[in-house]
Amino acid sequence: MIPADKALMAEIQARFEKKIRESEMESIAFWKEEVDRILAMKPEGIGSLQVRIKKLSDMMNNRISVLKKGMS
Repeated sequence: MIPADKALMAEIQARFEKKIRESEMESIAFWKEEVDRILAMKPEGIGSLQVRIKKLSDMMNNRISVLKKGMS
């Protein structure tokens, strides 16, 4: 591999890694907001808190399913 090819590959790798980090940060920020909303709740009992946590879990499960479908 010639030096120019190595430099190009290194640049592509750096861009790819940056994009992956940005995507991960956006994803984590989204889920953090959801958890923060749950933390801010003033539930009247454990039941409403469980319902909200179950909804969050379902949202996460749906997202995982969508990502898995995109990989196949």
